[in-house]
Amino acid sequence: MLGWAITFLIIALIAAVFGFGGVAGTAAGIAKIIFFIFVVLLVVSLIANAIRGKGPGV
Repeated sequence: MLGWAITFLIIALIAAVFGFGGVAGTAAGIAKIIFFIFVVLLVVSLIANAIRGKGPGV
């Protein structure tokens, strides 16, 4: 999911360089939403693993 956020960020940067403001803004907004979803899922996963008592890689 983080890969998708980075992809949309790159699309936004390229669109901004070429002057496509609407496309750049939309891609940046999508990248931001996907990034925050990734962060929330990461935190939920870390909390779930801590509750279950298993360490990473076990």
